[in-house]
Amino acid sequence: MVSPVTVVKSEGPKLVPFFKATCVYFVLWLPSSSPSWVSALIKCLPIFCLWLFLLAHGIRFLLVHPSASLIFVGLVFSAVGDAFLIWQDHGYFEYGLLMFAVTHILYASAFGMRPLALRTGLVIGVLSGLCYALLYPGLSGAFTYLVGVYVALISFMGWRAMAGLRLVGAAWRWTELAAGSGALLFIISDLTIALNKFCFPVPYSRALIMSTYYAAQMLIALSAVESREPVEDYRLSKAN
Repeated sequence: MVSPVTVVKSEGPKLVPFFKATCVYFVLWLPSSSPSWVSALIKCLPIFCLWLFLLAHGIRFLLVHPSASLIFVGLVFSAVGDAFLIWQDHGYFEYGLLMFAVTHILYASAFGMRPLALRTGLVIGVLSGLCYALLYPGLSGAFTYLVGVYVALISFMGWRAMAGLRLVGAAWRWTELAAGSGALLFIISDLTIALNKFCFPVPYSRALIMSTYYAAQMLIALSAVESREPVEDYRLSKAN
């Protein structure tokens, strides 16, 4: 188990480009009403930096750790989704939705199915159902089904990310905390997008969406640094 202090010292410098790119996005704050390839590049730049963050650990690291590889591919789909959403008012919102749906499937696969944590899944399932019920009156046409499927996928990803959290005892690592926190922030970001698009204007929506989104992606990428292992195996190693 690696301590959080060790993580900050070893991984912090590799994340400097990400923080700089995020600052560039918020400082420039290019108007969303005038989409362009420049605004798409600026928006995707922090995600590109997270690609480099994982690649900085070596190609062999990604090959040896399937969960890290899945998160890397998820970041690739995220960047494509970000680019599509730049032109969401020009009919590309559905394509962005599809890219992020694939991202959540990849992330859920990276987080794995152990431990199962059925109670956590039940709570998240109920909350996601309530969120969909809130959005439903504002949905029409294909979005009625597309948003429903997307809510199910991001909720499943959130369940798998939070399943490893153990607030009591030592049977968890900082990777589970990073993954769970990242998934929660991702859900908050996407829920804000949905409320703003289908229900009512959310004050400072863009700032809230992008700040939680970038933080979510950083935490999920950070969770890939230490390879995940089932909690059961960790307990067995302690027993031995």
